[in-house]
Amino acid sequence: MLNVSLAADHTRLCSGATRRDMLKVGTLGALGIGLPQLLKSEAVASHSSKGAPRAKSVILVFLGGGLSHHDSFDLKPDAPAEIRGEYKPISTSVPGLQIGEKLPLMAKCMDKLTLIRSGSHNNDHHETATNWVLSGRFGSAFGDYPAMGAVVAHEVGFRTTLPPYMSIPRNPSFTWELGKSAYLGGRYESFKTGDPAANGFRVQDTAPSESLTAERTNRRQSLLAAVDDLARKIDGNDQIATYDEFQQRASSLILSSEARRAFAIEQESEAVRNRYGRNTFGQSCLLGRRLIESGVRFVTVNYGGWDHHGKIFDGLKHKLPEFDLGFSALIEDLNARGLLQDTLVVAMGEFGRTPKINKDAGRDHWGGAASLLFAGAGVKSGHVIGSTDKQGAFPTRRPVAPADVSYTILESLGIDPRKMLTTPDGRPIEILDQGETVHELFA
Repeated sequence: MLNVSLAADHTRLCSGATRRDMLKVGTLGALGIGLPQLLKSEAVASHSSKGAPRAKSVILVFLGGGLSHHDSFDLKPDAPAEIRGEYKPISTSVPGLQIGEKLPLMAKCMDKLTLIRSGSHNNDHHETATNWVLSGRFGSAFGDYPAMGAVVAHEVGFRTTLPPYMSIPRNPSFTWELGKSAYLGGRYESFKTGDPAANGFRVQDTAPSESLTAERTNRRQSLLAAVDDLARKIDGNDQIATYDEFQQRASSLILSSEARRAFAIEQESEAVRNRYGRNTFGQSCLLGRRLIESGVRFVTVNYGGWDHHGKIFDGLKHKLPEFDLGFSALIEDLNARGLLQDTLVVAMGEFGRTPKINKDAGRDHWGGAASLLFAGAGVKSGHVIGSTDKQGAFPTRRPVAPADVSYTILESLGIDPRKMLTTPDGRPIEILDQGETVHELFA
């Protein structure tokens, strides 16, 4: 089905059997974004650069809910029991670097990454912090600023028939969807793929719509006529104004063999699929690799479920091994295929967890410190940036703010993070109003 948005939070759905039927978007429409709005980005994109890009593409693994740095990448084995937790540190492929025992596969590939142990900000609210770290700008919980992926879509446009900004299986969501395009408009929203681990996974947008009876065709044409009439009465609406102009591009995506190949995860060998893990996260990482191979510029792999306020070690004994398997496979696979050299891979959540284990055997929200992972696109191998205090509460060396992370990612793609964009009401606004590249990441 096609989603035609009349306002930011007001949508009407329609489908039809005419040429517009080529825009039938099962996954896309159901999740609230029309394909033509994404497609117009090619026509209006402007690539602004402060230097030669380090990266062609970005894969952002977002650990929604907040990964416990104490139990993964920043253990404090000498701290009291209520801080150090249950897990013991293990050695890694980097001499002197230790991480948590639930990450044995990551331990073997830490020589291909840089670990930042000093991510830090001062907000402990899921939605507000998530919008902050995904955009690099602090605003309200409702997303005042576009996510990095939307900025990338706006600035670099299309290289192929595939949209430049894609989310697997969808954007982060707590009480509402996060990581959106804000004032840039609906055409720069992400394409949501759905769950690649689901039985019979198929992105419906990459196949022609089903055949229709004459009666159903007539009903749909009547409904389309009504919607078209309404569209003509709405002057200046961002999404409706671009509808007709981009039907041909949308049809090309639906029929594109390139798009079908990118999503055909079933063509991977059993060994490869098993290496990533037969779960949503593992198959999402695998699909992410396939998408950047096909020219997608920014892929968000959304892996939530880290909000462990109670029984954190019961939760982590399942979550950490899934992450360990899928993320290590992604790094090793990209490296083996020669893709890591121009793909920037980042893993982070919206914050870390409290140093002290609470009365429910969990850890609560903590913006004061978090661990982040960077790899590829010129990032140093086997390097550690920053450190936290003895309790893992605050950085003691090289704090890295959300604006610094976003600045680094955008500049790596050749986008000027301080470029002025324009809001729909004509107001100029910088992509980022602060921040700097984390130069220690790069050789």
